[in-house]
Amino acid sequence: MDDLGISEIKAFVPARDFELSKKFYQDFGFDLKSSSDEIAYFCREHASFLLQNAFNEAHASNFMMHLLVRDVEAWWRHVGAQKIVEKYAVRAEPPADRPWGMRDFAIADPSGVVWRIGANLAR
Repeated sequence: MDDLGISEIKAFVPARDFELSKKFYQDFGFDLKSSSDEIAYFCREHASFLLQNAFNEAHASNFMMHLLVRDVEAWWRHVGAQKIVEKYAVRAEPPADRPWGMRDFAIADPSGVVWRIGANLAR
């Protein structure tokens, strides 16, 4: 079974406006490591994803990403400090404790992709 080791998994996140989405994700806290006309590679620490210059309304409106972080409140403060909601006209819900044992908040990107940023609650 050792031959089945996994190095990484990345989602392809759709973008209605590729350039605007690239700016959003940089303001949101990800590093843009490479970009072509079709794909942009973003990462922060051990998390990464590929932003694609492609958009399908039905797909984007049903696509969700989950980011597990050490400090939900720090991420929420960052969203506020960067004025992401106002700057990109996106929706966000403040952090709250969830019945599934996490504290998280939701924020949509400019294409409607929802991100849940969360941390496990102490048991």
